[in-house]
Amino acid sequence: MAFTELNAVEHYIIHQLTGVNLNDTTVSESELLPYSGQWQFQTADQLGRGINEVLVESHVKQALVRLNPEIAANPDLADEVIYKLRAILISVNQIGLVKANEEFFKWLTGEKTMPFGENNRHVPVCLLDFDNFTNNQYVVTQQFRIHHRETKIPDVVLLINGIPVVVGEAKTPIRPSVSWLDGAHEIHDIYENAVPQLFVPNILSFATEGKELFYGAVRCPLEFWAPWRLENDEEQIAKSLGLGEVGKELNDLLKPSRLLDIMRNFSLFTTSKKKQRIKIIPRFQQYEGANKIVDRVTEGKVKKGLIWHFQGSGKSLLMVFAAQKLRRAPALKSPTVIVLVDRTDLDTQISGTFNAADIANVETTDSMRDLHTLLERDTRKIIISTIHKFRDAPPDMNTRENIIVMVDEAHRTQEGDLGRQMRAALPNAFLFGLTGTPVNKADKNTFWAFGGEDDPGGYMSRYTFQDSIRDEATLRLHFEPRLIDVHVDKEALDKAFAEFKASAALTDEEADALNQKSAKMAAFLKSPERIEKIVKDIASHFNEKVAPHGFKGMIVTPDRYACVQYKEELDKYFPEDASRVVISTTANDAPEFKQKWAVDKTQQEAIVDEFNDKDSALKFIIVTAKLLTGFDAPILQTLYLDKSLKDHTLLQAICRTNRLYPNKNFGRIVDYFGIFDDAAKALEFDEESVKQVVTNLSELRDKLPQAMLDALSHFAGVDRTLEGFEGLEAAQNAIKGDDKKDAFAADFKYLSKLWESLSPDRILDEYTQDYRWLAQVFESVKPASDNIGKLLWMTLGAQTTQLIHENVHVGEVHTLDEFVLDADVIEEIASNPNSKQAKQLEKVLLERFKKHTGDPKFKSLSERLEELRNKAELGLIASIDFVKELCKIAKETVQAEKALAAELQEKTPKSALTDLFLEMKTDQTPVVVERIVTDIDAIVRVVRFPGWQNSTAGEREVQKSLRKALLKYKLHKDQVLFDRAYGYIREYY
Repeated sequence: MAFTELNAVEHYIIHQLTGVNLNDTTVSESELLPYSGQWQFQTADQLGRGINEVLVESHVKQALVRLNPEIAANPDLADEVIYKLRAILISVNQIGLVKANEEFFKWLTGEKTMPFGENNRHVPVCLLDFDNFTNNQYVVTQQFRIHHRETKIPDVVLLINGIPVVVGEAKTPIRPSVSWLDGAHEIHDIYENAVPQLFVPNILSFATEGKELFYGAVRCPLEFWAPWRLENDEEQIAKSLGLGEVGKELNDLLKPSRLLDIMRNFSLFTTSKKKQRIKIIPRFQQYEGANKIVDRVTEGKVKKGLIWHFQGSGKSLLMVFAAQKLRRAPALKSPTVIVLVDRTDLDTQISGTFNAADIANVETTDSMRDLHTLLERDTRKIIISTIHKFRDAPPDMNTRENIIVMVDEAHRTQEGDLGRQMRAALPNAFLFGLTGTPVNKADKNTFWAFGGEDDPGGYMSRYTFQDSIRDEATLRLHFEPRLIDVHVDKEALDKAFAEFKASAALTDEEADALNQKSAKMAAFLKSPERIEKIVKDIASHFNEKVAPHGFKGMIVTPDRYACVQYKEELDKYFPEDASRVVISTTANDAPEFKQKWAVDKTQQEAIVDEFNDKDSALKFIIVTAKLLTGFDAPILQTLYLDKSLKDHTLLQAICRTNRLYPNKNFGRIVDYFGIFDDAAKALEFDEESVKQVVTNLSELRDKLPQAMLDALSHFAGVDRTLEGFEGLEAAQNAIKGDDKKDAFAADFKYLSKLWESLSPDRILDEYTQDYRWLAQVFESVKPASDNIGKLLWMTLGAQTTQLIHENVHVGEVHTLDEFVLDADVIEEIASNPNSKQAKQLEKVLLERFKKHTGDPKFKSLSERLEELRNKAELGLIASIDFVKELCKIAKETVQAEKALAAELQEKTPKSALTDLFLEMKTDQTPVVVERIVTDIDAIVRVVRFPGWQNSTAGEREVQKSLRKALLKYKLHKDQVLFDRAYGYIREYY
C-alpha cells in the first residue's frame, strides 16, 4: 500500500494523540468517554454539527452547565452565552481575525461576566476548567468540513468543550517538493481567509509532513512559525527527522495542560508599529525559560537562576510571559515582579514591550525616588526599572519573600556595588539573570551572582547560538573580510591599543578619548583615502548584494567624527536622505557640530522607525556606539564594521543582523577592521572554563583581606575618619613623590581587580568603607585625564569607577569659599610667608582656575601654578621664592578676574540672549528676535530667585518658563536652541 498524507501522517497524528489507529479497519469508531482528561477521537459526523457551525454547541452547553452553578440551576442560560459567542464569530468580518480572537479569549480565560447571580448580579462565566484539567472534554476529529465564503476541510481539528482551539494540516512525507510549509501556507493564506470564523477561538495551528512540526498563531507570517522542542532533549544541535520525533513533539505541544497554559499565560495581543493588532504565542525556549522561573519561585527552595538565550531569541517576551504568569499564580499571593535593565534605551524597549502587550499593573519608574517609594509602600505590581535606581537604597527596604527580580543583560553592571545594594535592599527576593551572550571568563561574576549551584553548567535554561539557528529563531551570520590593501594590521593594532585593553564597550565620548590617546591609529583609521576606498566598496556592495533584496545596512565607525566623515563620503554615492548619523554630542563639542549632528531620544526613535519602514528612503544608519545594543530592526541585514569591538559588545553588535525578516536567509557582517577572529572567540563557549572560574573566585575571597592591608599600608598613621581637605591632604602627603604614588597605585589596582572580580559578593560589605576611602584618594592623585602617563593609572573596572563617581563629593573642600582673594591678602602673605596661609592660597587658586576652565588666560596661569608646585615638590625652589611666585600668580589671577567681570558687565542678560538668537537664526527662525528676547527676559525675571541655579525647583521653574516662551514662537522643539538659551540664562541671570 502507498504512503499518503492521510494514512501516513494524518492518521499518525490521530493515533499519537488518541491511541486510535484509523488504518486498522477492524477497529470500530470509539465512543466518547466523559471527561477523561485525554484526547479522544470522534469522526466529523459524530460531532453532530452543521457545516456552517464553528462550535459543537451541544458540548459547549454541557460544559457551561457543568462548570457554572448558576447555569446548572437554569440550563437555558447557556443559550445566552452561546449567543454571545456566536456574535463574536460573526464579527470577524468587521473587526478582523486577531481582534475577534482576542475578544473570544476573554471568554475562554474567564474574564467575561453575565448577570446570572442573585438580583442579576454579574458573575464570571467559565467555559474551561483551568484548575482541574479532567473536568474538560478533549476531542480530536478529522476532515472538519466548514463553510463560509466557500467550503474548506482542514485535516485535523482539536476541540475543548466543543470549541475548536487547534487546526492542523498534514502533508505527504514522500514527495521532496512538499514540506510543512505547504501545510502552513494552506492554513495561513487559505483557511484563515476563506473560513476565518473557525480561527476565532484558535490557540495555535500546526503543520507537518511527518518530518518536522511547526506551529503558529492566527495571522502569524510563515517565517515566524516555530518548531517545538522537547525539554531535556539530548540532541542539542542535530535534529532527528521522522514520524517518531514528530510524534513526541506533537504529544508534548498538544497535551491539554500545555494548550491551556499557552492560552492563559502565554498568549499576548499587542500592537505593531504599523498600528496593527497582532497575536504572539511563545517559542519553545520562551515557554520553557518562563516556566522554569515560575516553578523555581513556586518551589521556593533555590532563590536564583541564570538564563542564557542567544541574542535575538526573544528574552524581552520571555520576561513578559514570566511576569504575567507570576502575577497570576495564586500560591504567590500577589507578588511584586521587578524587571531591571541597565541602559535607558533598553528601559524604553522593555517597557514598550510590556505596554504594547497591554499587561496589567505595569509601573515604569522615572527616578530613584519613584522606585524607592513603590518598594517602601509594598506595591504589588510589575515594576520596570534600572539597576542604577537602587543607588542609595537603604538595607531591608522590603523583606517580603514574594518579590521576583529579573535582570536583563545580566553580564553587565548588575554584578557591581549597585547589585549588592539591590540585594541588601531586597534581601529575600528571588533573583534571575537573563543574558544573550555566552558568559565566559570575562563575565565570570554572572555565574557567581545568578547561577544556581545545582544547575548544569551554571544555567537554569540555556538556548545557544546553534539552537537558535537550528530552530530558525535567528539567522546564520556570514562574515565577509574586505579590502585587504587597507586592512588593519592586527599586530600594529594590538600594540597601539595595549594600554587600552578595555575598549570593548566604549561610549561615544570614550571612543573619542581613545583615539586622542592613539593619534597615529586614529589618523590611519580616519585617513580620507582609506575612508574613500571603504565607502566606495560599501556603495558597490550595497547596490549589488543588499538593496536588490529590499534590506538595509548599518555602518559602525571608529568614533563620532568618523561617522560624519563616512556620511559626507556616502552622500557622493547616495541621496542625502539615504543615510543618517546617530551619535550623542557632549558639552565640549563645538556649537556647529552639536547643531548639525546632535540626535536626542525622540529623534533617534523617529530615525529607527523610518529605518524599519521598507518603503522609506533611509537605507543606512551610521553609528559608533549607539544602537549597537537594544536595537531591533529586522530589515537590517548587513553591518559594515570598521571599529574595534570585543566580547559581548562585538557579539551584540553583529547580532543586530540576525533577526527574522521576510526573504532574509542570513545576517551579514562586512569586516573592514579584522575582527573575524574576535567574533569567532565571542561565539565560543567552554563550560570547563566556567567551573575553573567559579573555583578561582573562591580563592580570590581568601586574597582580599591581605590586598586591603597592602593598599592601606601606604597610609600608616593617617586618620581615615578625618573629612574635608585636611583628611585628603594628610592622605596625599603620605604618598608624596612619584615612587610612593606608583607603589600605592600598583597595590590599589590589584585590590580593585579583586574587588571587580568578587563583586557583588557580600564579603565586600565589611571592606566597603576602607575601599571607598582608598578609591577617593586614588582618584585625587591620579593624573588629569588629558595628561595620562603610565599604564599603571589606566582602566579601573566599571564598579570601582562608579563607586568613585558616586562618592567623590566626600572629599570636597567646603571651607575655601570663606577665603577672600584680593590684593591686601596677597600682600600680607608675601610680607609674612606662612606655610599654612600659602597652602590655602594655593588651594584657592586651583579652585578659581577650575571655574574658568577653557579660558586661555586662566589655563596659562594654571599651568604656571602646576609647574611651580612640581618645582617645590622636587626641592628645586626655596620656600620664600615659592611664596613670592605664588603671590605673583595670585595677583595676575585677581587682575584677570576683574577684567572678565568688566567684560561680563558690559554684556547685559538681554544683550547676551540677543547675540545668541542672532547667531542661531536660520531661514525657519522668526525674525522678531527682539520680541522673543524681551518675552524670555520678562518671564525669567519673574520666576527666578537668588541662588536658583543650585535649586532643583528653581531650575525646573526657569526651564518651564523658557519652554513656554519658545512655544509662543514655535521654537520649543529646537533642543539645541533651548540648551544654549538655558545656559545663557544660568550664566547671566
